[in-house]
Amino acid sequence: MRKGNLLQVILYAAILLMGAVPAVLAQESASILATATVLPSMSVTGDNNLIFGTVLPDVDKSVDKATSGFAGAFHVQGSNGSEISVDFVLPANLYTSDSSSTMSIVFVDTDASYDDETGAGQSSPTGVIDPRGLTTLNLGASGAMDVWLGGTVRPAITQTGGDYAADVTITITYTGN
Repeated sequence: MRKGNLLQVILYAAILLMGAVPAVLAQESASILATATVLPSMSVTGDNNLIFGTVLPDVDKSVDKATSGFAGAFHVQGSNGSEISVDFVLPANLYTSDSSSTMSIVFVDTDASYDDETGAGQSSPTGVIDPRGLTTLNLGASGAMDVWLGGTVRPAITQTGGDYAADVTITITYTGN
């Protein structure tokens, strides 16, 4: 190829490349913020054990959720008006300290109640909840809630004498709603 032709090919190629690149006439941009609100930590305290006292063999003994000083009691403090889930882990049995003997304990759908600051406390709470399943509620206007729990122990006719106990756990979680 001749030198003149080579220059002509290079010149045509350069012109074609310049035409293939689009011209940028104007460009704009914008920004946004990514934001999040973190709810303050929540506290849950066990304020009273579920106390059945002395029981007799083969005689069921119940404690009502409204019986102050005997019903289990929990206090929740969190973010004002926030939606929460309430979930109990309930034992099926109470155990002696050496776990050699058990006594049946049962809970029914009306064995728990709560007050979100709109009721009149334990004797006249806001509502009744089933402790055997997950429940969604709202904390009170100041972020407080009290929860009470009753139940029934069922000692056998041959129940071994002694002290019996088991953990009752409540888990409170913000739902994010």
